[in-house]
Amino acid sequence: MAGVSLKCGDCGALLKSVEEAQEHAELTSHSNFAESTEAVLNLVCTTCSKPCRSKTESDLHTKRTGHTEFVDKTMETVKPISLEAPKAAMEIANHDGSSGSGDAAEVEMVVPDVDKNILLELEAMAFPKARATRALHYSGNASLEAAVNWVVEHENDPDVDEMPKVPANSNAGPPKPALTPEEVKIKAQELRERARKKKEEEEKRMEREREKERIRIGKELLEAKRIEEDNERKRIILLRKAEKEEERRAREKIRQKVEEDKAERRRKLGLPAEDPAAAKPSVPVVEEKKSSLPIRPATKTEKMRECLRSLKQAHKEEDAKVKRAFQTLLTYMGNVAKNPDEEKFRKIRLTNQTFQERVGSLRGGIEFMELCGFEKMEGGEFLFLPMDKIDPAVINSAGTELNSAINNPFFGVL
Repeated sequence: MAGVSLKCGDCGALLKSVEEAQEHAELTSHSNFAESTEAVLNLVCTTCSKPCRSKTESDLHTKRTGHTEFVDKTMETVKPISLEAPKAAMEIANHDGSSGSGDAAEVEMVVPDVDKNILLELEAMAFPKARATRALHYSGNASLEAAVNWVVEHENDPDVDEMPKVPANSNAGPPKPALTPEEVKIKAQELRERARKKKEEEEKRMEREREKERIRIGKELLEAKRIEEDNERKRIILLRKAEKEEERRAREKIRQKVEEDKAERRRKLGLPAEDPAAAKPSVPVVEEKKSSLPIRPATKTEKMRECLRSLKQAHKEEDAKVKRAFQTLLTYMGNVAKNPDEEKFRKIRLTNQTFQERVGSLRGGIEFMELCGFEKMEGGEFLFLPMDKIDPAVINSAGTELNSAINNPFFGVL
């Protein structure tokens, strides 16, 4: 099988062409090259189309850019490697041939010069002279081992025993290093410096991208925090308005009670009653204002508040019992909020004596828990709050209403 790459015998690197092998030799001073049937790996990044020639190179590309998807296009780009004379020599030959009368003149072909000492060693190993010369020429006169490897890999070629021919004006003897050792070191240093600068530029670019991403995420977090604070302020304002309205209504109820007591005392004392027209001059205005408000359905929070108010009014002679019920309900809501995964806090037996004494026996206690999401189950034996029915906003609202009912002395007076 024809070779598809050149393999460096010193470091194992696979090279696509003779030119790459020459550059590799200049940089590393390696000279042991042989034709190989192993294809040069070609992994192409699907994101930026950068080709990588090894798994190490692709891993490095992933580390630098974050790109992880690669397509193996090795078999699409593989082709037999050409070991013919360098292009420069062919161009010279073509130029000489075309500088005549204008017709395609015949170029004189001669046997290439090879290393005589290695040629003698190959002949001593029983290789035909033509095969040995061909092996030395196509292995670049590198070494005896390279020539033997070439013979082994090409022993089935039909022209393996034909004497190689090159243009006469390109037969300048065995190839010699194009650069001195000092020049090789300088060029290697330049390549390393270029690679270092490219790496630094890539790292700076990635750092800029990361900084942009950090700024974007920071802005999103600030915006989310601002929205959350706005919503919290609105909620507090609405809560304060509701508490003020509750207090106003409680004071109005107390005022009415005082007026009734005053009228009762006047009646007992035989005094004439006060003129009712002057008693509450602001009532018609208030009623007119109320009538102008749009009618909307009650929210769940309002239903909770009304449920607690009804509970207190139904047991207005038992303040201690009502307060204990509110505190028990607040404990239930707090347990659910703190431990939503614990079923024992979400499941209550209705026949439990403690529950009945504190909540179940009071009108409105079970109704309040149902407003919070609890459902009767197992034939009405348990109150249960399913995981998928837990609404943190509802639980928090219930806690707020219970706190207000416990701490507001005017709560439920109406």
